[in-house]
Amino acid sequence: MAASGGYNYRNGTQRSSLKVDRPLSVNSNPKSSSVKSKPLSASGGVRRSSTGSIGAAPAAAAKDDAGVPGRVRVAVRLRPRNSEESIADADFADCVELQPELKRLKLRKNNWDSDTFEFDEVLTEFASQKRVYEVVAKPVVESVLDGYNGTVMAYGQTGTGKTYTLGFLGEEDTAARGIMVRAMEDILADISLETDSVSVSYLQLYMETIQDLLDPANDNISIMEDPKTGDVSLPGATIVDIRDQQSFVELLRLGEAHRFAANTKLNTESSRSHAILMVNVKRHVKGRDPTLSNENVSHMVKTLKAPIVRKGKLVVVDLAGSERIDKSGSEGHTLEEAKSINLSLSALGKCINALAENSAHVPVRDSKLTRLLRDSFGGTARTSLIITIGPSPRHRGETASTIMFGQRAMKVENMLKLKEEFDYKSLSRRLDIQLDKLIAEHERQQKAFKDEIERITLEAQNQISETERTYADALEKERVKYQKDYMESIKKLEEQLMMNQRNYGSEKITNGPKDNSTDVTSNKENLSALEEVVELKKMLQKETLLRKAAEEEINSLKNQISQWKRSEAAGNSEMLKLRNMLEDETNQKEKLEEEIAILQSQLMQISFQADETRKQLDLSEPGNVLGGLDSLMEQVRHSQLKDSGSEEKASIAKLFEQVGLQKILSLLEAEDADVRIHAVKVVANLAAEESNQEKIVQAGGLTSLLMLLKSSDDETIHRVAAGAIANLAMNETNQELIMAQGGISLLSMTAANAEDAQTLRMIAGAIANLCGNVVIDCYILGITLTIDKIAHHSDKLQTKLRGEGGIKALLGMVRSGHPDVLAQVARGIANFAKCESRASTQGTKTGKSLLIEDGALPWIVQNANNEASAIRRHIELALCHLAQHEVNAKDMIIGGALWELVRISRDCSREDIRSLAQRTLTSSPAFLVELRRLRINY
Repeated sequence: MAASGGYNYRNGTQRSSLKVDRPLSVNSNPKSSSVKSKPLSASGGVRRSSTGSIGAAPAAAAKDDAGVPGRVRVAVRLRPRNSEESIADADFADCVELQPELKRLKLRKNNWDSDTFEFDEVLTEFASQKRVYEVVAKPVVESVLDGYNGTVMAYGQTGTGKTYTLGFLGEEDTAARGIMVRAMEDILADISLETDSVSVSYLQLYMETIQDLLDPANDNISIMEDPKTGDVSLPGATIVDIRDQQSFVELLRLGEAHRFAANTKLNTESSRSHAILMVNVKRHVKGRDPTLSNENVSHMVKTLKAPIVRKGKLVVVDLAGSERIDKSGSEGHTLEEAKSINLSLSALGKCINALAENSAHVPVRDSKLTRLLRDSFGGTARTSLIITIGPSPRHRGETASTIMFGQRAMKVENMLKLKEEFDYKSLSRRLDIQLDKLIAEHERQQKAFKDEIERITLEAQNQISETERTYADALEKERVKYQKDYMESIKKLEEQLMMNQRNYGSEKITNGPKDNSTDVTSNKENLSALEEVVELKKMLQKETLLRKAAEEEINSLKNQISQWKRSEAAGNSEMLKLRNMLEDETNQKEKLEEEIAILQSQLMQISFQADETRKQLDLSEPGNVLGGLDSLMEQVRHSQLKDSGSEEKASIAKLFEQVGLQKILSLLEAEDADVRIHAVKVVANLAAEESNQEKIVQAGGLTSLLMLLKSSDDETIHRVAAGAIANLAMNETNQELIMAQGGISLLSMTAANAEDAQTLRMIAGAIANLCGNVVIDCYILGITLTIDKIAHHSDKLQTKLRGEGGIKALLGMVRSGHPDVLAQVARGIANFAKCESRASTQGTKTGKSLLIEDGALPWIVQNANNEASAIRRHIELALCHLAQHEVNAKDMIIGGALWELVRISRDCSREDIRSLAQRTLTSSPAFLVELRRLRINY
């Protein structure tokens, strides 16, 4: 964009096309532990004395105020006279006299009268940049390093040295470095780059538009506020991680080159925007938890202890200078810039006045500057303000205004909070590493165990084989030996017997009868032979006994072999058991790996599914909350048909005809949980068709669905049943039936116990449809009703819906934070507000809106400019309908809704809503009075 109207860029350079890559980060919503400082009463630090009407306060009051931990600290810095002032004001004394040793400042009214003011620090024109940093910013930087939020801000007239004090780079003279450069030096010197991190964003607020100085193309950044903590964030801003001082200085130089500046009579290079530097410091707390110092605590418990992380945010704000048009000589576009600057500074002054006076309402939403600084004044940050003034008596009025701004700021007290949280990401990474080590160790042990089993098995088999061979050889040798000895003995006996018989027969035949002596000799021989035979028989019996002993030994060896075989069988069974154990361990390992893979895939799919669901809901009709459920049931039906072997794609209508509605409804009471889940899914898909809704209600399906909400604890059943009720509630005839059977109470109780975002989306859709019962069909009661009776009946239903907790349930579901849930909540509130608007127009409702009475207005205002179009469209419509009734105007003005109505009437993308907002603003007397009071032309 070319510079015009006297514009130039800082350092004489044009905007660079350099774009700093934004680091990828995953946001989470951790719970921070906070340490609140005890609030102390203080007078705010205003101490003035003069010879006129302003009295002097004792010096002891300064010491008392210094003890307030969260009070805004204010320092004043005097700029020396420049060359123009040295010539023009040569004959006039300075309008300011400093007493730095007493921390006082005198503002001269004339030569004999002056006002005296006291500040936390008074810095003369000779004070060095190092001195300014140490007394103003260094305590804040130290608090940020300890885990607190901190703010350093400069305020003053154009040309009094704010940018020099805060953002001067000091590349030629290091002694001239400003607060930004010195603060980063201290931060980088104190943290550990291995465990801690520092990131910065550099922005400018120009003409009520937040622009990124590090990425000029990003010129319309929105402000997001956490509804729970109230923290302000800029999700669209570029975030750059800082590792060294040189890279930070390069970023500051890049940002200053993109900042708007112009030449005015008061300053040749006047800042035309507010510059905001945000430094986020994340530090890991060193040291061990004393609760884990006991030696009996296991290593696993110590490992599962998440490390503590302290997060501090330093905000350095270089405000654009306040100026008077007649003195600055601003014209054309520069004049418009000056008006915008003065308007935002005026809004900041109103907020500080309200905080200093302990007002019940602080108008922080009047300007984007005050929204960005809501934590710095009256919030949780430690804040230091440096006001810069000049000595020239020509600008005494501006100097007095700056001093009074600082005096009011000294009355503001903040509640300091320590930002601590558990670093679950680091714990998760550590557990992943430990899990990998355990898995590797388990695999190593399994392999060693398997190798040992194989070694033992092989040794056992070798021993068995060796033993079998040894005993078989020994047995065979013994058998052969004994058999050989036995055969040889028998052969010898037979030969001896035959020889004796042959000798005896031959002698008897040859010799014939002999005398007695011969007979005696023969008898002796026979006796000798008989003795030999007897001896041989004994030897035979002995050999027989030896053979039996050998056979017994053989049997014993056989028994030993059988025992070895039984031992081998026992060893085989033990090996089988060990193999089974090994298989079980392997299966458990595979299950663990599958669970880990499933968890990782779920984490990767969450963001993708959320984006796809948001796109589908934006494209679909708001009332049909079962769009995603239909596709899910189609997949279930396809998988069931595939499992049964049927290749024909049966539809729900065909299933309805074949099975029958009564049979399907009876399955809602089945004992099997899976059967109930499939049955309620079928009923939900049937309820999506308008032609089936009357049949389902007549058959008792609505009663069965409500009973499921009451009796079942299954999250899936709650989700699908709520979706079916939401579809039935789209029919006006069924809305009264649902409410008559206690449907609102059941839906409210289910919402209070539900955690799943999809379940909350279904419940919110059902209540949103019930909120839309503005027109009651006359055929509901079977009679003809007048318009007044219809409106009166609608008002009764709305009162009943609110009495049974419908509005509270809607507001309670915003805790989910899911865009789909918030869209349904916004739709329900819009429907309810539309019903109330018509009832008020017809005169049947005269009181304040039930939405306002139940506390819905703050949430409506916070989300009126939500980034999601589905949420923003419904909220804008709800605001317009609430504003139709004059009795709501006062609460809407106090709650900040008027500003959103003005924005809707100007910037809303839908012409019908924009026109409705314009008619509402022009037709409401209360709104017109407030707009005139705020000097807003409309």
